[in-house]
Amino acid sequence: MVSLVAVLAKAQMLDPIHWNANVEMVSENSGVINLDAEVDNGWHLYGLNLPDGGPISTSISFTLPEGVILDGDIEPSEKPIEKFDKIFELPLSWWGSNVSFKQKFNIGADVTQPVNISVSVRFQGCNDETCVAPKTETFDLTAGSNAVPSEPESPAVPAVKQDKGDNVASVASGSLWQPVVFDKEVKISNNGWGSIFIWGFLGGLLALLTPCVWPMIPMTVSFFLKKTSSRSKAIRDALTYGVSIVVIYLVLGLAITLLFGASKLNDLATNALFNMLFFVLLLVFAVSFFGAFNITLPSSWSNSVDSKAEKTSGLLSIFFMAFTLALVSFSCTGPIIGTLLVEAASMGNITGPAIGMGAFALALALPFTLFAIFPSWLKEMPRSGGWLNSVKVVLGFLELALSLKFLSVADLAYGWGILDREVFISLWIVMFVLLGMYLLGKINFSHDTPSEHVSIVRFFLAMVSLSFAVYLVPGLWGAPLKSVSAFVPPLYTQDFNLYEGGKFEEFDDYDEGMAYAEANHRPVLIDFSGYGCVNCRKMEGAVFDTDEVGDIIKKNFVLVKLMVDDKTKLAQPMEVTENGKKIKLNTVGEKWSYLQRMKFKANTQPYYVMLDNEGKPLDGPTYYDENVEKFVNWLETGIENYKKK
Repeated sequence: MVSLVAVLAKAQMLDPIHWNANVEMVSENSGVINLDAEVDNGWHLYGLNLPDGGPISTSISFTLPEGVILDGDIEPSEKPIEKFDKIFELPLSWWGSNVSFKQKFNIGADVTQPVNISVSVRFQGCNDETCVAPKTETFDLTAGSNAVPSEPESPAVPAVKQDKGDNVASVASGSLWQPVVFDKEVKISNNGWGSIFIWGFLGGLLALLTPCVWPMIPMTVSFFLKKTSSRSKAIRDALTYGVSIVVIYLVLGLAITLLFGASKLNDLATNALFNMLFFVLLLVFAVSFFGAFNITLPSSWSNSVDSKAEKTSGLLSIFFMAFTLALVSFSCTGPIIGTLLVEAASMGNITGPAIGMGAFALALALPFTLFAIFPSWLKEMPRSGGWLNSVKVVLGFLELALSLKFLSVADLAYGWGILDREVFISLWIVMFVLLGMYLLGKINFSHDTPSEHVSIVRFFLAMVSLSFAVYLVPGLWGAPLKSVSAFVPPLYTQDFNLYEGGKFEEFDDYDEGMAYAEANHRPVLIDFSGYGCVNCRKMEGAVFDTDEVGDIIKKNFVLVKLMVDDKTKLAQPMEVTENGKKIKLNTVGEKWSYLQRMKFKANTQPYYVMLDNEGKPLDGPTYYDENVEKFVNWLETGIENYKKK
C-alpha cells in the first residue's frame, strides 16, 4: 500500500531549504553568528560531518578578517535524527524540520572598526522521493562595535557533477549545452490521491463484512423504517445516518492529522520505532482476528453514547446512533483505519488522511443508505453466521502479511538484516498458502463453525490465495514481482539473484557520451543522479536492472549518468554566469548540476531525458516511478522519434 506518488508533472526548479544569517553582538568584543535553515514539509537537511561515500554533509565555513577568531564549534539548535542507512551502508543523520546554528566568535581588543565576516553554507535537500542538487549559499555579515546589521546576500551556487577539466564557459557555448524547450511533458507516475481513495474505499468494504458491522445493517435500517410511518422520512433519516458516519470518520482522520501535524505524521510513517510499534499492533490485531481474544473499547463509552441517542431526538439522535456504530465496530475497523492513516500520512499533508477516511466512511455508509431506500433488498442480504468469522480470519491473515511491511521499514533503517527480501517473500508464501488451506477447510480456529462442504466463494478465494503464493515463488531467486514491489524489501537486499537484468556500458561525462552517440548514430539517455539519492538507487534496482529496460537501453541508447554530488575536484575551476551572477564551479558534480539547471531548467534527481545527436529532446523528461511498463513505453517513444529525424 506504499504510495509511490509523482514527484513533478513537469520540469521545475525546487528550493526546499531556505537560509538566513545575522550577527548578534553579546558584548563589545564577542558575538554570535546565527544561521537559520527553513526546511519545507516533507524535506530534510543532511547533518554535519557525514562519512564519505554517502550523501553530502551540511558544511559551514567562515572567512574571518585579522583579529577575529571563532570560539568553539558550531552548535545546532537540536540533535539530528541518526540512522544506519542500508543502501549506503553508512550511519547518516539529518534534520526533518527547521533548525538553527550558532557560532560564537571573539574580536581582538585592538580592532576598533566594524569587520566583515563571510559565511559559506554548502548543503543538500532531499525528501522521500527525490533530492535537489547540492547547493552553496554565502552571506557577507558585519560585526563589531557600531556595526550596522547587514542584509545577507543570497547567491546560490548549486552543486553539480562531473568534469574532466574542460572549460565550462567554452563548452556551454556549444549547441549541445543550449537550453531546450520540451514539446510535451510526460507524467509517468501514480495518482497518490486516487490510490488513497481506492484503498480507503476497499478498507470500508472490508469493514462491512466483519461481525462488528454486518449485523448492524438490517437492525439499523429496520429501526429507521419502523420509527416513522412515512417512508420518505425514514429514507431522509437513513441518509442523515450515512452522512453522519462520513462526518465522524472524516473528523477523526483530520483530528489525528491536526493533532500530530501532517509533516509529523509523515515523519512517523517513515520512523523506524513507529514502524516497529505498528508492526506489533498489527500482529496483536491479527491474533485477535484469529480468535485468541477480543479487543473492544470500554463498554461504558458505547453505553453512554447509546443512552444519549435514546434521550435526544431529530438529527442529534441520528448522529449519536452513528457514533455508537463507530465505537461498537472499533475492534474490526480499528486495524483498517490505523493502517489507512499511516499510509495516507505518507503524502505529507492533510489531504491524504481526509481522502482516505472519507472514502472509508463512504463505503461503510452506503449499505445503510441503500438498504433504507430499497428495503426489499434486506430479504436478499446474507444472514449473519459462521461466514462472518471466516471474514475476520481472512482479515487476520492480511493484517499479519501487512505487518511485515512495517517490520521491513524498521529492519532497513537499523540495518538488522533480519528481513531480507527472500525471507520476507518466504513468510508471505507460507501465509498465503495457509490462508488458502483455511479457505478450503483444512485449518480451523476455535470460533469457526464446522462446515461439511466448501462454498464456491471460498473455493475461488482459495484459488486466488494459493495462486498468489505460487506467483511469489520466483521472487526467492530475484524476480522483480512488480505487482507487489511497493510492499516487499528492495532488490538490493536479495542475497541470491538469478535475474541480473540488462547490463550496459555508461558514460560519466556529458560531452564524451554525446560525441560517442553521434559517431554511432544512437540517441542518448541522460540520467541525472547522485550518490546521496536514495530513489536513484531504487530506480536502478527496480527499473534499470530489469531485462525489459536493460535490453532496450543496451541495444538502442548511449547512457550518460551524471552524478550531481560528485566531489571530485575539477582540474581547473570554471567560472560561469547564472541569473546575472558569476559563480565558480569547483567540482565535477557542480558542472553537471549547472548543466541540468541551465539546459533543462530542473534541479531534482532522479531526472531522465532522451536527446538526439544535436542535444534536442526526443520526448518530455521523466522522474521517479518504479513502473517498468511506463518507463519502457517512454523509451520506445524516444526511439521512434529519433528514427523520424
